[in-house]
Amino acid sequence: MNIAFFILIFLLLIVFTFVFIWLLKNKIRRWITLVITLLLVLWFGLTYIPHSVVSIEPEKVSKITVFNGGTGNSIDITNRADIDYMINNLNGVTFQKGKSSFGYLGYSFRTTIYNQKGKAVKELIINSSDKISYKGFFYTAKDRSIDYDYIDNLFD
Repeated sequence: MNIAFFILIFLLLIVFTFVFIWLLKNKIRRWITLVITLLLVLWFGLTYIPHSVVSIEPEKVSKITVFNGGTGNSIDITNRADIDYMINNLNGVTFQKGKSSFGYLGYSFRTTIYNQKGKAVKELIINSSDKISYKGFFYTAKDRSIDYDYIDNLFD
């Protein structure tokens, strides 16, 4: 893990400690604080359960923009067959949340999925056939893999 992640955790622990000490003056506040803290820890822990990152109906996607971080080229995928294949592939992959992606540079394919109104509904970075970066964390494919070669071939 990188140093920024540890600094953030350390600062959060200090803040929680001061808040907890302040709340100890009142017994009701102590129980409320304990329950809220436990719920936050449980909620954060549940984010590490393997789940699908992409769950979009292919027919609701108008285009997919893919930027190749290796070449600097970008393509807009509007062909219905390509959209259906990519979305179905991403929908079928279950991911396990891993370490923070904060501070890491470079990527393979920055992917943005747009709905029928032209609004970006999902943004993720595909790093390999089994690794993505999404919302500040790395995720690893657990059951199936991303068809990385298919995306790479779209740039030819």
